[in-house]
Amino acid sequence: MNAFLAKIAAWLNAGYPEGVPGPDRVPLLALLTRRLTNDEVKAVARDLIDRGDFDHIDIGVLITQVTDELPRAEDVERVRERLALKGWPLDDPRDAEDADDSVDSDDSRDADHNGDGTNETGSQA
Repeated sequence: MNAFLAKIAAWLNAGYPEGVPGPDRVPLLALLTRRLTNDEVKAVARDLIDRGDFDHIDIGVLITQVTDELPRAEDVERVRERLALKGWPLDDPRDAEDADDSVDSDDSRDADHNGDGTNETGSQA
């Protein structure tokens, strides 16, 4: 038994020394969220590299296809790291949002050249 499974078994034995009663089994299993295996991370990364054009949404879609569950942020990040190791760095979508925010603030500054609430034609900015 690997270390991860040993920890789960120890946790279950501590909470249920007499064994897990039937009605508690399904909720307990629901608590154990699935994590991509290293082989699954490699397979998702390989599929994306073969495509050649992908983004963070594509990573999530492929993870969903592999696991039949919504992707966890940790798994998306593991795939991103694997892609970067293979020479396919993926831009962080949060960087694009930051860039959009700065463009919006630049536009509003440009609209009010005079600093008095009006633009260069004298109308309200």
